[in-house]
Amino acid sequence: MYIRRVTTRRTASGETYHSYRLVESRREGGRVRQVALLNLGRHFDLPAALWPGLCARLEQLLGHQGILLPVDLPEAVETHAQALAARLVARAPAAAGTAEFVEVDVNSVELVQPRSVGVEHVGLHALAQLELEPLLASLGLNAITRAMILIQIVGRMAAPGSELATWNWLNDASALPELLDLSLPDLSIMRLYRAADALVKHQGAIEAHLFGRVRDLFGLEATVTLYDLTNTYFEGAAAAIPKARRGHSKEKRGDCPLLTLGLVLDASGFVRRSRVLAGNAVECRTLEGMLKNLEAPAGALVVMDRGIATEANLAWLREQGYRYLVVSRERARTMPQGETTVTTAGGDTVRVEKVLDEAAGEVRLYCHSPARALKETGINQRFCDRFEASLQKLADGLARARGARRPELIHERIGKLKQASFGVAQHYAIRIETNPEKTEVTRLAWEKRPVAGTMLTDPGVYCLRSNETGWSEEQLWRTYMMLTDLEAVFRSLKSELGLRPVYHLKAERADGHLFISVLAYQCVQLIRRQLKAKGIDQRWTGLRETLSVQRRVTARFAQKDGRTLHVRKATQPEPKLKAIYDALGVNPLPGGTKKMVA
Repeated sequence: MYIRRVTTRRTASGETYHSYRLVESRREGGRVRQVALLNLGRHFDLPAALWPGLCARLEQLLGHQGILLPVDLPEAVETHAQALAARLVARAPAAAGTAEFVEVDVNSVELVQPRSVGVEHVGLHALAQLELEPLLASLGLNAITRAMILIQIVGRMAAPGSELATWNWLNDASALPELLDLSLPDLSIMRLYRAADALVKHQGAIEAHLFGRVRDLFGLEATVTLYDLTNTYFEGAAAAIPKARRGHSKEKRGDCPLLTLGLVLDASGFVRRSRVLAGNAVECRTLEGMLKNLEAPAGALVVMDRGIATEANLAWLREQGYRYLVVSRERARTMPQGETTVTTAGGDTVRVEKVLDEAAGEVRLYCHSPARALKETGINQRFCDRFEASLQKLADGLARARGARRPELIHERIGKLKQASFGVAQHYAIRIETNPEKTEVTRLAWEKRPVAGTMLTDPGVYCLRSNETGWSEEQLWRTYMMLTDLEAVFRSLKSELGLRPVYHLKAERADGHLFISVLAYQCVQLIRRQLKAKGIDQRWTGLRETLSVQRRVTARFAQKDGRTLHVRKATQPEPKLKAIYDALGVNPLPGGTKKMVA
């Protein structure tokens, strides 16, 4: 074996560039022929002085001398040799389906190049159903760019992280290049970044196509629209990204610039449209723009949380002919009367009361959930205990020799406590007593006086508001509960699919990072929905753990005739994994069997 440097001229521009080939000399009859085994690409960076050592080591690995690791072999040579040996085996022809027997030394077996394959296999299956690659081809993207887009989506499903983390995972841990028949050394990480740039340019067409596909696959009726916002944060100043703004971080990362993601979903949980907004975007001001971009069908039902349900937004929805179901923004809580109830999926009972406002053409549904009341009571008690403990600490300081006593300082500290009290300060009457000269505070006292109609006095109470006046109490309540699916989407994007944080320094790259997570979610939602229909109902985290166990491994044997047999194959799926494959109808041994004798 030896390495050859090849000069190539581009037909269009006439530009020349160099690439590298791994070549082997073979005698055929009376002639010697050079056969190119592998294209090492343009970015093969091993110094020419090390090429002979690399080829010698590669022949050792392909023969059965892999265990004889030279002590003085540079690490870079060993790394390249292992990678090239794996590529040669992966590119070997598929083994024949008929039985084939050879004599081998069982004590010589070595298992090498383990690579994860389960999540990759299922992810590509989902993308094939969504017909994403044919769409990308129709948009004019070349084969390498299309492959890199698939890699980023599957990588976000399997090992969420930055694009750099995806590149490292792809090179070091995954069998995805095998499944895509892709030679990574021919490429660079910039291909990955540029693929994401190309992806964002066609965002509208891609989202429309994917939602159309899932609607066809599952027979969905696009009549319900769920809308909400979330945000993620940047690591770094992100000074060159106009949308990176300071705002209210939902991860409590107010120290970082933010980026906001708006999602419009169907009741099925699939994303219809996504949009990246500035980090300080206000929820109540984004609805009109999102629905116009979405081209939501006339008469669609829009379900929103209270942060977006302003009077202006509701008036606009009525003018445009949309139906709506929202959480009311009214501050006072009204306990439902009567005994009408609905039962939750968990078997709990929620008491409801429907009140019709004929003049406004609206209906209000007052609800009381004992489970929610228990949760809110616990939250309130924790905040009240924390507030009272802070007041007591301030009062105890009055008795210390160097404790704060100046009235203006005590008022300032009480103000800060109220600001950090999560609203429970409104339930306390605080009294400050001073000396006759009013120069020192002598006593601090407080009394708890719960304000009626608040979470403290009426925990577990909330109100829904809709212009669907003909719906029953149960229909209104169950439709509203779809919002919990939207919250689950955001949790999945953040905790399971690598939405946070963002490391990019360019605006289009930051948008691309978020869009890749959205596309990965579409695949995950498709997989979970198909599995749920077969009785397998798990979050993606649990499914990923089950899928990630399977590996593709090369078994290397010394044959009796002195040659070395290499067999590359996926490990047999365990029962839980086999059940997932059976439910999805995919091959339980991804990648097939490859055989090479050297």
